[in-house]
Amino acid sequence: MPQERQTLNYQHICASSSCDCGISRRDWLRITAMTGAAAAPLLRAGDAAARASKGDDVPVRIGYLPITDATPLLVAHSRQLFEAEGLRTEKPRLFRTWAQIIEAFVAGQVNVVHLLSPTTMFVRYGSQYGAKVVAWNHMNGSAIAVAKHINSVKDLGGQQVAIPFWYSIHNIVLQQLLRANGLKAVSKPRSGALAKDEVNLVVMPPAEMVSALASKSVAGYIVAEPFVAAAEVNGVGKVLRFVGDVWQNHACCLLTLSERDIAERPEWAQRVTNAVVKAQLWTRNNQLDTAKLLASSGPGKYTPHGLPALSKVLATSEMAQYERDGVIQHPEWKQRRIDFQPYPYASYTEELVKALQNTYVEGNTAFLEKLDPSFVARDLVDDRFVKQALQQVGGLKAFGYAESFTRQEVIAP
Repeated sequence: MPQERQTLNYQHICASSSCDCGISRRDWLRITAMTGAAAAPLLRAGDAAARASKGDDVPVRIGYLPITDATPLLVAHSRQLFEAEGLRTEKPRLFRTWAQIIEAFVAGQVNVVHLLSPTTMFVRYGSQYGAKVVAWNHMNGSAIAVAKHINSVKDLGGQQVAIPFWYSIHNIVLQQLLRANGLKAVSKPRSGALAKDEVNLVVMPPAEMVSALASKSVAGYIVAEPFVAAAEVNGVGKVLRFVGDVWQNHACCLLTLSERDIAERPEWAQRVTNAVVKAQLWTRNNQLDTAKLLASSGPGKYTPHGLPALSKVLATSEMAQYERDGVIQHPEWKQRRIDFQPYPYASYTEELVKALQNTYVEGNTAFLEKLDPSFVARDLVDDRFVKQALQQVGGLKAFGYAESFTRQEVIAP
């Protein structure tokens, strides 16, 4: 695989009306039209380095979904950490689906986003838009919620299960669990018959999942918090497994900027990363205050969620009960329900590529088959800014981790 940026040309992925990858045909045509127009200047991003500026005149325009994955971005905004770095900010824009946030990012309506880790590959290599990962946004923070009569993964055979997006860690881990329990993922019309060993995957916006479980239109769903905690608080479901109990300290969402912004405004990118890293550290040490900040009753009204669900996610006091109930199968990992650490380990990106290549994904997956894991780890991720940001806050040890930029991935479904 060459060292320079890999040039892929798969702009017709998902262009057929029969494709269901969480993006409608109309959405996809809009995105590909925009990426086509943007491709030439982005591929010349290196030439823009000579025009590099501090970017003081470019406001931070955050795009986010109302999930705890967005926490560092919202904390940084609320606590004016971007302003402390000399940046201006606009009010963060809330989106309902991943398709919407991708479209807004590609269109330049927002310039600082959190994207699902596999989605960053979809955007960069599938849609040919110059997205770059500069840091992890958070770790863990997802779970499987199921109806109360479901007591094991095997009980999901013959059932409908919702996922938020084909290109998500949720889809990857769910299918790892299904395979480990003798089940297989399929994508059929909901009215279609299912064999006992089949689990029908349904792409659904996170905001619809709790009501879908309550109405019994799905037997379960896997998604970011606090939508699993909401099922518990509302008494309509329970936790079957935490995703972080399958893939140890995995990254769910990543801090993503455009390649053009990084090339033209590297100091701006550095300041954005500094603010987000400081927000992560503050969040890790102020869990309940963070829940109050994010809640619908909070001053920023960043999410529609109540304090009980958010506190359930951000506090660590209930994890011991999940261990006693057998929900947590790897107590030796001593993980939080959601945690924060910004460094993007190359081993994770490489393993993510391999895992996604072995995961059922609806639509044309030709671009996935051509991806080389080590190349993606170098090309997708730019860790210069997060390394410098970490130096300002005391390094990885400030987050409770060893001072090493390498690690071993542990996956135990």
